[in-house]
Amino acid sequence: VAKDLGLQLPALQDSGVRVVSEGRTQYFALHGKTGHLVTAERIDREQLCRLVEKCVLRCELIVEGEM
Repeated sequence: VAKDLGLQLPALQDSGVRVVSEGRTQYFALHGKTGHLVTAERIDREQLCRLVEKCVLRCELIVEGEM
């Protein structure tokens, strides 16, 4: 994520960047030392998308500081 945004890791942390998923469970997070997008919770496809062939989890990246 840091590379995609063109930010160095300290700038990523200072900007208040966070990942937000729909619903209560936050499935994704940013790894603080690498800036990589990682899974924060176990993702159970059968539980989330029982009858759907194409399972999509949406998330948003929020940057609180100036870019």
